[in-house]
This record gives sequence, structure tokens and C-alpha cells, in this order.
Amino acid sequence: MQIKIGDNVRYLNAVGGGRVVRIVDNIAYVDEDGFETPVLLKECVVVGNTTRFNNPVPTPEKDVPKAAAKPAPLSLPVVETPGGDELRLVLGFEPSDIKALSRSTFDAYIVNDSNYYVYLALMSRSADSAEWTHRFDGLIEPNMQEFLCEIEPSDLPAMDKLAVQYVVFKRSKVFTAVNPALVELKVDTTKFARLHCFKFNPYFDNPVIAFDIAECGRPVAQVSFRPEDIEQGIKAKKRDIASQNAARKPAAPLPADIIEVALHADELLDTTAGLGPADILNMQIDRFCSVMDANLRNVGQKIVFIHGKGEGVLRQAIMKELTHRYKGHDVQDASFREYGFGATQVTIRNISPKSQRRK
Repeated sequence: MQIKIGDNVRYLNAVGGGRVVRIVDNIAYVDEDGFETPVLLKECVVVGNTTRFNNPVPTPEKDVPKAAAKPAPLSLPVVETPGGDELRLVLGFEPSDIKALSRSTFDAYIVNDSNYYVYLALMSRSADSAEWTHRFDGLIEPNMQEFLCEIEPSDLPAMDKLAVQYVVFKRSKVFTAVNPALVELKVDTTKFARLHCFKFNPYFDNPVIAFDIAECGRPVAQVSFRPEDIEQGIKAKKRDIASQNAARKPAAPLPADIIEVALHADELLDTTAGLGPADILNMQIDRFCSVMDANLRNVGQKIVFIHGKGEGVLRQAIMKELTHRYKGHDVQDASFREYGFGATQVTIRNISPKSQRRK
């Protein structure tokens, strides 16, 4: 077959071939990938007008297997967790070298502990600037921890303020809407140079400085106090206490049918100097008996004698008097709520005065 310009040829005694672009005498110039190769016409054989060959034996296009289509990325269904419909976001900074914090970089992570997709942006600025620097923006999948960015030591002076903006949603299902939010954080960047400021957190394997961004479905507001705010708070507290004292009502009196008698030594005596325990006990019993004698005709009268718990000596002496001199009256422990274990209540009963005469 006569070879002409435009024919596709292959070489008889060599590997390769191409399209004939010109013919000079008995030399064919064959285009191989943009390069012209001079070849004797007798060393070429025509194989077609459209197919290019780089192999000695051509393979028809119909026989060339098509490359398998690249499978689409496998999209796994979101496995929702109990309580995951309450948004919780935690921002954490983990040092790359916790033993050399002064020259360590810090990896910023966000933890999305919820069943929502979160589109999130992280920004920072210095305290004396009103302009923010972009650090990260992207989509955070449900129940995932995501690396955000690397913070260099030289970045810290411009990170006195952090801001996190987020929008949350679910895919392919209905859900309760959560308001978009902007959370601003005041950061003490000197903490990044202090080892004790990096603490263990349930969301991280290593110690971090962590900030709560959202909790229980709501953005977390950072509480900060200015000195003037603290001073104002103290003054307001003092005013409240003064007004409460002015409005405080006196303690409610005991019911009219109850007489309360304190038998403590310091209630009966101005001083116990020169008195022994037996002398003090006798004076306490005298006070008990005088109150009892004064109320023997007041049937139904309730008297509470406060003697204290102590070692029980005074109470035993009172019970002895009630058993012998004032027997027949109702005796019981006074209200525990009011007096604890340190009081005895006597209710006067209608008993013949002769049996009440003191010996």
C-alpha cells in the first residue's frame, strides 16, 4: 500500500509509530507525540488513518477495555447518640511539645459532641485591634473531633480574643432548629507557657487548654469581671444586707401555753467564781423547783427546762425530782428540732397539792 501524508503507520523493525506529516523522496516524517521522526518508507506499514500506536501490534479501539469508573466515596449514615440533639462544642489547644512550651506549636481542635452537622468559623484578634484574623472555616460532622489549625508561638500575642461562629443542621431528616451563634472568648495567652494550665479533658487524649463553646444546645457566655463591677457588687450586697436587717422581724415568740426555762449556770449566775459543781447543781435544782411550785395549779401548763446534753448530771437530778417530789406530771423530751437532746418538757396535771409539798 502506498503511504501518503495523514496515514498512521507503525515501524516494521522498531517499536513505535505515528502519523505521517510529510514525505521527502523515500523518507517519511512521522509525528510521535509532537516530535518528527524520519523513517524510510519501506520500514513503515500503514495501520489506519485515525489510530495512533505506540506498540508494535495495534489493538483495535473496540477491544481496549474501558477504565473502571472510580467508585463514589462511601457515605456512611450518621449514627445518632442519645442526648446528641443538645448541641455541645468544645474548643481545645494541644501543645506539640508539652515539655518545651516556650517554643511549642499548638494544635487547635473542635469537638462536636452532637448529632448535628456544624459549619464553623474560628477567628482571633489582639486586645488592641478591632479586626479579626481568619483561622479556620469548614464543616464538622456529627460526633467528631476535627483538627482546625496550627498556632505558632508568634501567633499568641494576636490571640487575646477568639471568636467562634457556627450554624448547625441535619441532613436528609427533619430536626429542631438551633439558632446560629457567635461566641467570643477572652484568652489569657500567658497560660500557653504554663504547664499546670494544660489539663486533662474527657474529649482529648492529652492535656489541653479547653473552652466550652456550646452546652445543652446553647452558646456558652464567658463570664468576665471588671474591678468596677466587683466594687459595685459589694456595695449592692451591703445595701441588701442592711435592708434585710431593717425589715427582719423579731423571732416568733413561743406559744402562750409553753414556758421556757434555761437552767445553764451562765443563765442563772453572773459568775461561778468560788462555786463548786455541787453548789452550781443545787442552784439549778432550786430554780427548777421554784418554777414547778409556781405552776402546780396551772393544769395543762407546759414547761420546757433547758438543761443541755453535757454528761447528763443535771438531767438526772431533774428526773429524780420529777419521780419523787413532782410525780404524776407528764414528762417527755422536748422538741428535738428546737432543742436537740438538751431539754425536757413537763406538762402539769391535776394532782393533790399535798403530794407536791417539798421535803
